[in-house]
Amino acid sequence: QVQLVESGGGLVQAGGSLRLSCAASGRTDSTYAMGWFRQAPGTERQFVAVLRWNDGTTYYADSVKGRFTISRDDANNTVYLQMNSLKSEDTAVYSCALDPLQFGNKWLPYVKSSGSWGQGTQVTVSS
Repeated sequence: QVQLVESGGGLVQAGGSLRLSCAASGRTDSTYAMGWFRQAPGTERQFVAVLRWNDGTTYYADSVKGRFTISRDDANNTVYLQMNSLKSEDTAVYSCALDPLQFGNKWLPYVKSSGSWGQGTQVTVSS
């Protein structure tokens, strides 16, 4: 099974930027999509951004459109999440997902049987 290792979280002031990385190890040639989800205390995990592997199509939650960018480095089997203009409401544990489930145009906080979750990285935005 593919293992995912995230990095790049931390503490940043509102308006600042962070870049998260998710490195995949193992067999990744059949990847359908990779993406990022987040979970704030007392809330459910929610969709942030997904990149579909075969054609590079990207999807974003409305709350992050125009501020976050998901991208990939095929050579290193890594997906990134560039987060700009961060707000206090972006504070959460961010988790990388391999092969998240898609329902219509929605991406669900679950993964296929072929998928995996990273361990999560904390992002804290101070106001």
